[in-house]
Amino acid sequence: MAKKTTDSEQVEQYLSKLEHPMKAEIEALRTIIKGANPKISERIKWNAPSYFYQEDLLTFGPPARKPDEILLVFHHPAVVKISSELLQGEFKDRRLAIFKSMDVVEANRDELSRIINEIIAEIEADLL
Repeated sequence: MAKKTTDSEQVEQYLSKLEHPMKAEIEALRTIIKGANPKISERIKWNAPSYFYQEDLLTFGPPARKPDEILLVFHHPAVVKISSELLQGEFKDRRLAIFKSMDVVEANRDELSRIINEIIAEIEADLL
């Protein structure tokens, strides 16, 4: 009987097949997201790497959307309470973050982690 592929293995397979001019930036963002909090898990959802803790947190936007940028969609409603220059859009239940270079990824490493951890704190507060 074949062993079932784990969610993280599915993300690895997805990324190994991905052809994108900003693949290094995608990998760096993945590392930052996974390292932001040990409670975060990853999987493929909506045809892209997606991250969750109890509920969906964020997902990479479609890689073919624009070849010169990486889009992260924060779709947990708690994100609308977070103030950050990194977050864009005035949607009622989500915010976007756009990365156009490795310099932008690295410059926003701590801010991205902060945003993720604020969302997780909100989820945990709601669990009480």
